[in-house]
Amino acid sequence: MNWKKEWKSLPLIVAVFAASFYLPVGSSRFDTAVNESLHLVKWYAREHVLLCLIPAFFIAGAIGVFVSQASVMRYLGAKANKLLAYGVASVSGSILAVCSCTVLPLFAGIYRMGAGLGPASAFLYSGPAINVLAIFLTARVLSLEMGVARSVGAVVFSVLVGLLMHWIYRGEEAQRVEARMTLPDPPSTRALWKTVLHFASMIAILVFANWGRSSEPAGIWNAIYDLKWLLTSISALGLGAMLVIWFAAPWWKIAATALAVLALAVLFHDNPLIPFTAGFLGLSIITSRSGGELGDWFAQSWGFAKQILPLLMAGVLVAGLLLGRPGHEGLIPSAWISGLVGGNSLWANLFASVAGAFMYFATLTEIPILQGLVGSGMGKGPALALLLAGPALSLPSMLVLRSVMGPQKTVVFVAIVVIMATISGLIYGTLFG
Repeated sequence: MNWKKEWKSLPLIVAVFAASFYLPVGSSRFDTAVNESLHLVKWYAREHVLLCLIPAFFIAGAIGVFVSQASVMRYLGAKANKLLAYGVASVSGSILAVCSCTVLPLFAGIYRMGAGLGPASAFLYSGPAINVLAIFLTARVLSLEMGVARSVGAVVFSVLVGLLMHWIYRGEEAQRVEARMTLPDPPSTRALWKTVLHFASMIAILVFANWGRSSEPAGIWNAIYDLKWLLTSISALGLGAMLVIWFAAPWWKIAATALAVLALAVLFHDNPLIPFTAGFLGLSIITSRSGGELGDWFAQSWGFAKQILPLLMAGVLVAGLLLGRPGHEGLIPSAWISGLVGGNSLWANLFASVAGAFMYFATLTEIPILQGLVGSGMGKGPALALLLAGPALSLPSMLVLRSVMGPQKTVVFVAIVVIMATISGLIYGTLFG
């Protein structure tokens, strides 16, 4: 036996034993933090995996199968017209208005299909950050000037983040473009307008299923909220019809899935999550048992799910353990955070940016959290810094980004967002603090 080799494992064994021996089970804060982390994972699985991530996986898989590489490179490639590329990236992200985790499969899809790192990074930031309702609520709940600052900052950030990522990795991007140019593009088998309608139906399902209620008692946002499941159903029926007519999916399988979803919607009318899940389960069964494009679509979607979902769930668990849920504390007391973000110092803005980057914010939850922090003495500058860094980043999203574009690019992307948010907070706090 090689004792020298065996002894190398001793420090790890001792560390695991010491951690187990001194495990703070029974401590009220530790037990509460563990409980909060499990609550957060449960909530995330119910509200985001089913409603957000599964549709996003199918959209990302569809990008890899139904969108030609030439089209992606024409509009989002490193050599595409910069105004067009960054305009398309920022607008596409803002239309989706998803959280930092839901945008990841879509980012991975366009990046792997040949999108330049700059436009892809702009899309990655704009999706969670440029949310029309979130900006409106920020102006109403916090202040008009904060809402305007957030909207302007988010739009400018999406472009600057993309330009900086492109400039930093310009040499690598040039090599990537040359490699992509040597790959032949498969001939188009379907008219562009059919592909556009296919994606529009899936995006409509994602958007309407996650449509939130506004704080206003009336208005178009709440009118759409009252009809969200009807609109989701219409979008799903459109998708099913397209699969039969344009993709040769067996009509009886689509019809059987639609009837099953309808029956579940009647039986569980107070829990639309059940028929919604059944619909995607049916779509998964149909596509996984099909050949050709439909089979490839499922394979691509399943590949994204295997890569992304475990890392996201692990990240949500850790985020819940450390920071808890909105209104509930984890291992790190919220009073510590409140005490460190008062005033408008460089440290306060930097801390707010970093803390926001690691926290997980579901869509719109950053506003009530920030309202509580401002009420506890948080400065205006750090508040804006958190708004610009928080929704676009999270610990779960960082873990996934590392697997998609590597650890170095992930660190650079996070650092750019944090630094820019810190500087913006300092300027805003100086002008309006």
